[in-house]
Amino acid sequence: MNMKEMRFTKMHGAGNDYIYINCMDSCPEDLGKLSERLSDRHKGIGSDGLVAILPSAVADFRMRMFNADGSEGRMCGNASRCIAKYVYEKGLTNKEEITLETLSGIKVLRLKVVAGEVVSVTVDMGEPGLEPSMIPVKSDSIKGITVTACGAEYSLTAVSMGNPHGVIFCDDPATMDIHTIGREIEVNPIFPERANIEFVSVLGSEELKMRVWERGSGETMACGTGACATLVAAVLNGKCSRKAVIHLLGGDLNIEWAEDNHVYMTGPAEIAFEGVVKI
Repeated sequence: MNMKEMRFTKMHGAGNDYIYINCMDSCPEDLGKLSERLSDRHKGIGSDGLVAILPSAVADFRMRMFNADGSEGRMCGNASRCIAKYVYEKGLTNKEEITLETLSGIKVLRLKVVAGEVVSVTVDMGEPGLEPSMIPVKSDSIKGITVTACGAEYSLTAVSMGNPHGVIFCDDPATMDIHTIGREIEVNPIFPERANIEFVSVLGSEELKMRVWERGSGETMACGTGACATLVAAVLNGKCSRKAVIHLLGGDLNIEWAEDNHVYMTGPAEIAFEGVVKI
């Protein structure tokens, strides 16, 4: 079997790590299978998934992202920030505001550049989906949805940020066994397309703490769309203001649900290392 070499860049946004590949000229086949193999933390590069950066006919760039299990996701907020850093610092653009095509629509990325380095990115994540059919969730309401996991009942709020989320408020996410609870709720039939599950405690009117079980990847250090869904759910339940810092395992994200009904996410993007792998 002939093996080809592929250059990659390992990046993370608040600890949510993906393998990034430049597909502006050509792209490997079967990205889902490739993501599953390379994401393995013992036998591969190790990551929460794989992100391909491609040309777009409707935006500056296009993103395809795949979870660690090979399934394709519609949107990833942390990955979009990393793409902004990648394309700017690799010289693929000199714009400090770029558009990114995703399966959840076109996102606008605003870069904060200091001495040629992208130190943070603000992403316009668009409007939250608050109708059950948009998420989708099999419920008449998006709030107060009761689900059972591991023999206990949990109340969640369902929100779409281009992908489905179920937000559960608790005393302290650190005490929750999200590896069993999250895994079970992710595949609950109430979510026809599965869901990302957030476990959240309220620290103040502008401060939340969150852990996340990501659909297709398991627990990750951070989830940008999850942080946005968490703020929206907290506002809908009267638990915080429309702007808050959210503490995740991998760092902090600043989220605002603005008066234009768009959710804005600001956070870091970092390059971990680069290399070559046989595919």
